[in-house]
Amino acid sequence: MQRQCPFTPPPEYRKLREESPIARVLLPTGRHAWLVTKHEDVRSILIDTRFSSDRNHPDFPRLIELMPNRRVFSPSIISMDPPEHGPARRAVVGDFTVKRTRGLQPRIQEIVDDAIDAMLAGPQPADLVQALSLPVPSLVICELLGVPYADHEFFQTRSKLLIARSTSGEVRQQAVEELQRYLSDLVTSKQQEPTDDLIGRQVLKQRENGTEDHESLVSLAFLLLIAGHETTANMISLGTIALLQNPGQLAIIANDPSKTPEAVEELLRYFSIADTATARVATEDVEVDGVQIKAGEGVFALTYAANRDPEVFRDPDALDLERGARHHVAFGFGPHQCLGQNLARAELQIVFDTLFRRVPGLKLAAPVEDLSYKDDAIVYGVQALPVTW
Repeated sequence: MQRQCPFTPPPEYRKLREESPIARVLLPTGRHAWLVTKHEDVRSILIDTRFSSDRNHPDFPRLIELMPNRRVFSPSIISMDPPEHGPARRAVVGDFTVKRTRGLQPRIQEIVDDAIDAMLAGPQPADLVQALSLPVPSLVICELLGVPYADHEFFQTRSKLLIARSTSGEVRQQAVEELQRYLSDLVTSKQQEPTDDLIGRQVLKQRENGTEDHESLVSLAFLLLIAGHETTANMISLGTIALLQNPGQLAIIANDPSKTPEAVEELLRYFSIADTATARVATEDVEVDGVQIKAGEGVFALTYAANRDPEVFRDPDALDLERGARHHVAFGFGPHQCLGQNLARAELQIVFDTLFRRVPGLKLAAPVEDLSYKDDAIVYGVQALPVTW
């Protein structure tokens, strides 16, 4: 399924939602799975413990084939089911609370200002992806985890290979192993001398509880490092394009920054960039909206389709920053709802407020339709974003 426009879902999403909201589909791997497109059904599945998040389950639905001889690491939080999931999530959630995120905001502001300073001092046009979208979340997550930012190019190139569906199995496996080795060495150094960062605090917490586990810390670092910069970086770029293309909407937050948090929610709903991250596999027979899903069958609870459901969002294909879209499912829903959502919201709010205040004449340096979008990636975005001012 391909988008006809960078800002609208594939047309099949609407057709399926209207005619067959729970549909059997063929995956690129040759296997079949269920595609769920209604907001109500998506939320229902994501809170139902009969649907497993275990990525190592042999029947877990995938858009890409895994290497048969790949090493299976300790599951990260995203792959856990009860009863393991709850304690593992509670152990780390303290680093992502609203209060902790509020304490990070002055540093995020510094990072954003520094990036904009460098962009304004450089040549025009500038690539906003390289100047702002990637550096901000990358530096924030590096500081949070205790990862040296000097190594950002290393993990960014590997993460790009991991989320691209066109990457071969061999290249993908190599990228995984290189990242795992890097993070394993990093965790080892923090176990030898714990530092005041998320990984260092997890080392001390596990040691205190008598549960120190090197491999689980590597898996946690891997998940947070990849998810912590790829998603927010793409939202910064796409959000900037959408605001520049809709000057009337941009004026809403430019004239009243108190409306930016609400605007961020609408942008998250509008793009829903991690559409298929909410895949599940049924562990027993389950009936959803009159359809029988059997044990062992995979399900894609599509957040993008759900967030364009007209039964929930009036005129869903329109960008309306004053919509009040907080019941979107761009961060998922239920026990696996995105751990870093508060941090992502803070970064997006600070970026959009600061960028358009400091660079009020910002404009695209290329037509929207000529930009290169990540149509082959698990996380949607834009490859480069030339801007001028």
